Amino acid sequence: MLPINRLQDFIEQQQLFNTGNRILLAVSGGKDSVLMVHLFKAIGVDIGIAHCNFNLRVGEAQRDEHFVKMLALSFDLPFYVTHFDTKKYAAENKVSTQMAARDLRYNWFEEIRFTKGFDYVAVAHHQNDAVETVLINLVRGTGISGLHGILPKRGKLIRPLLFLNREEINQLVEENKFDFVEDSSNLNSDYIRNKLRLNVIPHLKDINPHLENTFNENIERFAEIETFLKLQVKKIAEEIVVERADAVYISLGNIKALKPQKLLLFELLKEYGFTKNLVEEIISSLDKQSGIKFFSVSHQATINREDLVVSKLNFEMYPHKMIHLNDSSFEFNDYRFKLAFSEEVKFEKAEEKIFVDEAVLQFPLILRNWQNGDKFIPLGMNGFKKLSDFFIDEKVPLHLKTTIPILVNGNGQIIWIAGMRQDNRYKLTKSTKKVAIFELRNY
Repeated sequence: MLPINRLQDFIEQQQLFNTGNRILLAVSGGKDSVLMVHLFKAIGVDIGIAHCNFNLRVGEAQRDEHFVKMLALSFDLPFYVTHFDTKKYAAENKVSTQMAARDLRYNWFEEIRFTKGFDYVAVAHHQNDAVETVLINLVRGTGISGLHGILPKRGKLIRPLLFLNREEINQLVEENKFDFVEDSSNLNSDYIRNKLRLNVIPHLKDINPHLENTFNENIERFAEIETFLKLQVKKIAEEIVVERADAVYISLGNIKALKPQKLLLFELLKEYGFTKNLVEEIISSLDKQSGIKFFSVSHQATINREDLVVSKLNFEMYPHKMIHLNDSSFEFNDYRFKLAFSEEVKFEKAEEKIFVDEAVLQFPLILRNWQNGDKFIPLGMNGFKKLSDFFIDEKVPLHLKTTIPILVNGNGQIIWIAGMRQDNRYKLTKSTKKVAIFELRNY
């Protein structure tokens, strides 16, 4: 027997969609998505089926496509299929195969949803997927949003199977004798999600046999905490953030009174592109001299006497060039650059090249000229140095210091004074696995 009532209760509680909505089901052919098809047919929703062939598993990919097509035909459902050259996309965009597949499928799902008149796209994530996502986020580092894992509804994407765990799905598929196909890559322990699924979670379930239920309860709490935090930040912003025609003003006294200071100031400033690291630098500079500036991708924050003044960058005053992950060459003013990646961890000592740990880069990067208040940690040193002082030490003529390209990370930190000195925070380390090589071709 199918859990029809539980599904309908979950759809209603989470307000996933309304009666009469058309739902596009993302179906791989595995147990999860096959069960989703049967459940949606059982409750009488108007559905279609979409399948992605990533051309990654020789033989299996074609088998999966044929199976899903036959499933759609058996229910007389609209069937949509596409083929991706996933490895080529991953190489061109310098992302993992898994990330490439994720980008490709969600972009295509949204395209089909929009062009074919569906209201939502449904994917078959379940409670175990949510557990794995939270653990991945914890391992990689996360804020509160990462602790609630995958949400039942996000925009036009819904996850109607989050009321079930993997064991329940396996049992339902077996009891109802549903046909499905098995993805051999689920046993590949090279993927971080599979490592957790195969090697870590079984030990956690030894400690807590009801792990999925516990995580589900925790995820709900974290989602509520995030909602509460947003409401509090909105209330605080209404009290201390003053919007004027030229900029946004927050008094330094109000910033100093924030508790917890770092969390709340980050929440207030993140919409302007300021990262956690930049917020920490702002806090450490609150009692320093007026005029210190901090730059995000789109804004600058200036400590100005009694206020922190946040304003949009004037790109006519501050010419810049955005560098994206797939940019292999780019120009800025009269300078030409190349960007390449290598899994061979080595470097050359050359002023026209730098070798950076790829893992610490946050794209898009920015190429720009010197700005008042710029500082960095010169390679081989531990403390910060103002660029203005660095230029003096290097005997750079005044008329040239405003033309030298400055490579800036997405978090606002300087990576390289092009052709002169790299920042010490971006050197290669023993943990480096992939190297980004920036080369200044002519200067």
